[in-house]
Amino acid sequence: MVTLNDPGLFRTAAYIDGQWVHETPHGTYALSNPATGAVLAHLPRCQEAETDAAIEAADVAFASWRKLAAQTRADILRRWFDLLVAAREDIARLITLEEGKPIREARGEVDYAASFLRWFSEEATRVRGDVIPAKIATQRIVTLRQPVGVCAAITPWNFPAAMITRKAGPALAAGCTMVVKPASQTPLTALALAELAERAGVPRGVFSVLTGNDTRAIGGRLTGHDKVRKLTFTGSTEVGRVLLRQSADTIKTCSMELGGNAPVLVFDDADIAGAVDGLMVAKFRNTGQSCVGANRIFVQDGIYDAFAEAFAARVAALKLGNGLDEATEVGPLIDVGAVAKVEEHIADALGRGARVLTGGERAPDGPCFYRPTVLADVPTDALIAHEETFGPVAPLIRFSTDAEGIALANASEFGLAAYVFAKDAARIWTVAESIESGIVGINTGFISNETAPFGGVKQSGLGREGSHLGIDEYLEVKYLCWDGVAPR
Repeated sequence: MVTLNDPGLFRTAAYIDGQWVHETPHGTYALSNPATGAVLAHLPRCQEAETDAAIEAADVAFASWRKLAAQTRADILRRWFDLLVAAREDIARLITLEEGKPIREARGEVDYAASFLRWFSEEATRVRGDVIPAKIATQRIVTLRQPVGVCAAITPWNFPAAMITRKAGPALAAGCTMVVKPASQTPLTALALAELAERAGVPRGVFSVLTGNDTRAIGGRLTGHDKVRKLTFTGSTEVGRVLLRQSADTIKTCSMELGGNAPVLVFDDADIAGAVDGLMVAKFRNTGQSCVGANRIFVQDGIYDAFAEAFAARVAALKLGNGLDEATEVGPLIDVGAVAKVEEHIADALGRGARVLTGGERAPDGPCFYRPTVLADVPTDALIAHEETFGPVAPLIRFSTDAEGIALANASEFGLAAYVFAKDAARIWTVAESIESGIVGINTGFISNETAPFGGVKQSGLGREGSHLGIDEYLEVKYLCWDGVAPR
């Protein structure tokens, strides 16, 4: 039983065209708590028909939503923000119950999610065009920025609130409508957001949420329907490639925030204590299940041993447990498959000569729990040095020269986030400019906020979310060439 201060936020139905859809012909699926295995709810399975209904409703709603004054849309988004802030504790509890993250982190995610609604409520009133000097005296060149249209969003389970508002905020601010398919593991948070959107005055059809674990069926319609003009996706690079191919036939605008394999470079002039602090955030936030999570930790020879000792001591002291416990710092992984991947990567690294400094085993708390782990002397040919682990495992890899460190950091098809710990300003500039990554954290492990552009290079994605650039992803530029103006 899920107990909330506001029981109306516990929704177990899809939200389509302003209606709560409790049943579909396709049955239901069970949603479980990863910490305990207890069933939280049974939710309706949406497939092609329900997806089409949501898209058609979004298309109808778009005609009127886009015509509203920007200030009116801004006011609605601001009310959505206010309601989300007021519901902070309930939304955080839902996140922890269905995703597993520690409740303190879940509260932080609600704050993060709300920040996008506030930010883009303000950006809604700042969309503007331009007047460009014409080559012909009787002509005027004017550009307008108009909403793309119906948008589809496919969001991940690891940040079930923030990854929705980071997309819906700018989309609705721009005048677009949106159909959201949240991860099947974390629909309750998305549905609570829909309830709050309805209370805030978001009109029917403007924001819909599809539930179900038939992701391929839903995704196929979102990518194939000609009335969907834009697709925004956060998830793995493998799935992103599929969605891009599927979107090609209808030439959709696509934003892709894909996989990461974030390198960390700890140079020998770094403050060891500060680097350890930063890495604890960058690695173990959300039990290591973050696309910007530190995955490959390169430490320079001069401080390797001292850093490894200090870091392993901090990791060994982390409190593992159920996320609802206020003392918990590391919760469960999302499912047993995630645990199996962690074990595979650790076994491979140990087989190649790595050593366990702390952790390296399952915890007795339940099948989805794994002890926070630090591996030393990890070779560069280990799986963990090339594949995103998405778990509480920190591999330490030794390097000697700055050039070697940069080369190791760039030896990946991914380029989402990277971290640099050093004191020398010239070194920091050189390294930060040389790393092939969309985001670089310098002497910090905390890099995500609504005011900064979030996105990657190489196979980590397309486009940027957040900041003043985020709304551009939902706007088209129209050029008006106006002739017949009498020259002065």
